[in-house]
Amino acid sequence: MEEVRTLEELIERLSKLTKEDSICQVSIPGKGTFTIVLQEDYRTVNNRLDDENNGRVTSVSELSRNPFL
Repeated sequence: MEEVRTLEELIERLSKLTKEDSICQVSIPGKGTFTIVLQEDYRTVNNRLDDENNGRVTSVSELSRNPFL
């Protein structure tokens, strides 16, 4: 496990992930320990939104409010 102190160090560690080396454990001082797993998903953001909404546009009034905020 590597200790990450800057954003650049985190980005560098994440950029080294491959299919064969797809798990990264990092420790961020003051925040905790994190396990990051690379998952390849070739769908675009628009395709994901279409899948979630069955192709329809959601209006702001239809969005549910998070009761914890």
